[in-house]
Amino acid sequence: MGERIIILGAGGHGKEVCVLLQINGFKVIGFLDDDPSLRGTRVLGILVLGPITKEPLLKADGAIVGIGNNKVRRSFFAKLRSWGVPIVSAIHPSVFISQEVRLGQGLMAQPGVVINVSSTVGDDVIFTTGVIIGHDVSIGDHAFFGPNASVCGDVEIGPLAFIGAGATVIPGIKIGEGAVIGAGAVVVEDIPPYSLAVGVPARVIKKLGP
Repeated sequence: MGERIIILGAGGHGKEVCVLLQINGFKVIGFLDDDPSLRGTRVLGILVLGPITKEPLLKADGAIVGIGNNKVRRSFFAKLRSWGVPIVSAIHPSVFISQEVRLGQGLMAQPGVVINVSSTVGDDVIFTTGVIIGHDVSIGDHAFFGPNASVCGDVEIGPLAFIGAGATVIPGIKIGEGAVIGAGAVVVEDIPPYSLAVGVPARVIKKLGP
C-alpha cells in the first residue's frame, strides 16, 4: 500500500492502531495529540508532531482516530470528516469478515475478531482482541467492544455503546445508545440508552448522562 497515515492520539490505543496499520503496509508518519508533554517525543519510534489540528493532516494520505474514549473519539472523527481528510481502517489480517457484512469508516479490529454474516458495523467502531459478532447484528457509530466480548445474532447495539471485556449478549437484545455493559456481564434483556448494566444476569444499576 504505502499510504502515509497520521494517527490522532498517542496513548495506548494509538499504539495498537499503529501496529495494525504497519502490519497492513501503511506508513505511519506521525501522531497528533493534545497533551503538550508528548509533543516532540516518539511513540514506537514515530514522532508526536503536535496537537490535533488540520494542517499536519494535509501532508498525509489519510488518518485514523486512535483514542479509546467513545465520546472523544467521536469528536475527532467528526473533525476529520469536516476537514475532508480520508479516514482509514486498521484491521488485523486474522480478522474473519463473513458475507454481506457492511463496515463503516475508521474501524479498528484486533486479532481474532469474527464478524458474522449480514451484520452492519457503523463508523469509528473498536473491536479489541477476540471479539465475536453474530449474524444480523447492527452496531452503531463509535461503539467499543472489550477483549473477548461476544454478541449473539439479531442484536442491535446503539451508537457510543461500550461492551466490556468478556461480556455476553444473548440473541435478540437491544442495547441503547451510550449504554455501558460491565466486564463479564451476561445481557439477557434490553438495556436502555445511557445506562450502566453489570452482573450475571446484567441489571441496570445506574443512569448515565448523555
